[in-house]
Amino acid sequence: MLSVFQILNMLLDIVWFFVIAHIIMSWLINFQVLNLHQPLVGQLWRGLNLLLAPVYNRIRRILPQMGGLDLAPLVVLVAIMILRIVIRNNALALM
Repeated sequence: MLSVFQILNMLLDIVWFFVIAHIIMSWLINFQVLNLHQPLVGQLWRGLNLLLAPVYNRIRRILPQMGGLDLAPLVVLVAIMILRIVIRNNALALM
């Protein structure tokens, strides 16, 4: 059972990495450090958007409009931290 919790934690780590990469890329694109017309940057950006858009869209439907501020990635990161706490507590309870 402990291995299941470790696998779930690893999957949450991967999602965490993708969300952080998406946040950093969006800042770099908005500050014109990265250009979407570069092939690698464009492919990475489209790939991250395809992976994270379904999750973000569900959260954006619930959150109120904040102008140009998108809080969906922050909500995802907080949800991942909460899930990690739940997984860690359940793993410790089984020991």
